[in-house]
Amino acid sequence: MNKFKIHTIETAPAESKAPLEKSLKEFGMIPNLHGILAESPGLLEAYQHLNNWFLHSSFNADEITVVWQSINVEHECHYCVPGHTGIAKMMKVDDEIIEALRNETVLPSEKLEVLRETTLSIVRNRGRLPEEDAKRFYAVGYENNQLLDIILGLSQKVISNYVNHLAGTAVDKPFEKYKWEKVSK
Repeated sequence: MNKFKIHTIETAPAESKAPLEKSLKEFGMIPNLHGILAESPGLLEAYQHLNNWFLHSSFNADEITVVWQSINVEHECHYCVPGHTGIAKMMKVDDEIIEALRNETVLPSEKLEVLRETTLSIVRNRGRLPEEDAKRFYAVGYENNQLLDIILGLSQKVISNYVNHLAGTAVDKPFEKYKWEKVSK
């Protein structure tokens, strides 16, 4: 039974009003996820900060998308995969990358594929990275700061993916055309 409310600026707790106004200014709407997060002002604010910090991390747009979508697909997030598909398109990420991430097929460059594999290894091994995975990560040119930036992106995605699972968050209208379901293998 879903008991979560999608808050507006008018219905949100007082501490969530300013963060929701920020969302409205940035996106031209209040994403459903943000409306749900508003129930916990600290969680909404943490999510917004993590998002901003990850967007300004050591990764470029393609790499940001690889980390986000690898985690979203692994967590089977019905809300975030379509949302980040639309965001990736706005960030001018190549459709080949977007589709490879959504469909769990090989990415067009070894460096991006290693980033996806490293991200998934961290997720699946609860923060432990086998030595072979670390060697491949460093061999393609990544460094320690980027390994830590994966954790930053993962922190943001745990918040959104888990909340969306709990709340059954409806996909926002602009992203409905990117609806996604996990492909059985």
